[in-house]
Amino acid sequence: MNSSLTRRDSCRLCGSKHLELALPIAASPIADAYVPRERLNEEQDLYPLDLYLCTECGHVQNIDVVNPEILFRDYIYVTSSSMGLVEHYRRYADDVVSQFSVEPGALALEIGSNDGSLLNFFKTKGLKVLGVDPARRIAEEATARGVPTLPEFFGSKLAESLRKEHGPATIVAANNVFAHADNLADIVQGIHTMLADDGVFIFEVSYLPDIVDRFLFDTVYHEHVSYHSIIPLAKFFEKLGMQLFDVQRISSKGGSIRGFAQRAAQGRHPVTSRVTELIAEENRRGFNQSAIYRAYDAAISARKAAVAKVVDEARARGKTVAGYGASTTVTTLMWHFDLAQKLDFLVDDNPLKHGLFAPKCHLPVLPSEELYTRRPDYVLILAWNFAEPIMKRHQRYIAEGGTFVIPLPELKVVS
Repeated sequence: MNSSLTRRDSCRLCGSKHLELALPIAASPIADAYVPRERLNEEQDLYPLDLYLCTECGHVQNIDVVNPEILFRDYIYVTSSSMGLVEHYRRYADDVVSQFSVEPGALALEIGSNDGSLLNFFKTKGLKVLGVDPARRIAEEATARGVPTLPEFFGSKLAESLRKEHGPATIVAANNVFAHADNLADIVQGIHTMLADDGVFIFEVSYLPDIVDRFLFDTVYHEHVSYHSIIPLAKFFEKLGMQLFDVQRISSKGGSIRGFAQRAAQGRHPVTSRVTELIAEENRRGFNQSAIYRAYDAAISARKAAVAKVVDEARARGKTVAGYGASTTVTTLMWHFDLAQKLDFLVDDNPLKHGLFAPKCHLPVLPSEELYTRRPDYVLILAWNFAEPIMKRHQRYIAEGGTFVIPLPELKVVS
């Protein structure tokens, strides 16, 4: 066993030892470990990604945990680089302040606050803000821009000292990070400590039914150790003195939920019908049973075979095949679909990725303008969620005889 990897033998939410393999996903290198040329000789390990179902509470999780120091201390992704996410957070701050009548001067704490995009919007509304994020450089830059951010991992111990120093928080937020932590119980205990009696914990996280229904299995990578649904989450909060009182479906990350929890003892907000309706729907479809994941695995395998047929036939005819995308999801898709050795190079629109090489397989990442100088015969859109804007932007590539291949949710060949 690699020293940078630990393996759980119990459910992250309920502690049960009854875990069964639900969805086998090919082992991959750390998804965002793109390297510069001078580090090409460094060995990059493969880590397991299989998902397990807790047959007691229904939680789906990765039980092989990569050391968070490796994943998050030198994190390079920033919120402001994501299409539409900053505007999403602007609306988020508006909605929260108005829905809960948050007064100026109240404290908003964000766990995994990244570059402070959300907290900055709370700050403009007169709230006191504090971020906690383990990525040292990003935390330092956010602080320099006026969003004080501690370069720490959040937990119950830190929460005690923060409450003493800053007082209770009216809002505690955690966005696209509630899936990242192995020690979720300790984090929720810390949230309970930080919250004012009338405080609200708000989190956004990918929603397991959307991951299944929309073929978002490529969002399975090592930063994400939990894949959340409402049935196990509601029980988990209850066990820790918290109450999940509302859930909203949102479109970010291909399909997510925004959850709202409060201290159970105070319980100022009634549980909405949305919570009970989603629980009923998850029960009806069996998200806490293994059958749905067996069917999902078979459907993914069928799509893998369809993509392999197109790529293998093109290569057999001596055609060049490039990949479009150099994100975390791309790494999972390339390794699970056995594409790492079948592509000639990658292109991406993020200048921070240009000149780097993909994790382990070391495919070079080039600007998308290279499609017109290198003229690959096929371009496999690995960032398939953005296939429409990519193809719209590169009509010229098609006009000049190129072919786009979209692997998911259904194979499409556009020429």
